[in-house]
Amino acid sequence: MRELVIGGARSGKSALAEKRAAESGLRVIYVATAEIQDEEMARRIAHHRARRPVEWGLVEAPLHLAAALEVNAAKDTCLVVDCLTLWLSNLLFAGAAAHQVEAGQAVDCPLLERETAALIEILPTLPGWITLVSNEVGWGIVPMHPVSRCFADEQGRLNQRVAAVCDRVTLVAAGLPLTLK
Repeated sequence: MRELVIGGARSGKSALAEKRAAESGLRVIYVATAEIQDEEMARRIAHHRARRPVEWGLVEAPLHLAAALEVNAAKDTCLVVDCLTLWLSNLLFAGAAAHQVEAGQAVDCPLLERETAALIEILPTLPGWITLVSNEVGWGIVPMHPVSRCFADEQGRLNQRVAAVCDRVTLVAAGLPLTLK
């Protein structure tokens, strides 16, 4: 089973993914894409860690998500990827795409292209249950800043590509899940 859980900020998408993982009866590994860059992010990560069962495994994959999934996926395992949004942001900045946009250049980011293609290619082949959490960022106004516009565009494209290879897609709003696929 491959599931994409999407929704806005604080919509309840991570809580839903974690609930489904806990109810799966499988061994659970939490695949974290966030990196601690400041105190605010440290608090967010601590909050997520505190609400997860201690027996869940943890894999950190800020850039090479497909490789981490390939290594950890198993028939008896549920992988919870939280979240694609932070992963994409990591790729945009690590691969210099954000800096290219800032400089008014066209985005040419081999890291972004390689890693997103690898994810889309590997997802359908993996054993076990994989739930990917991602933000739906396209319902707001078009961002004013070029880097924010680039991010929103890339996030929308990524969500569409992941949704296409998932068995189930669930939108979460106000803590309520709505099955889209």
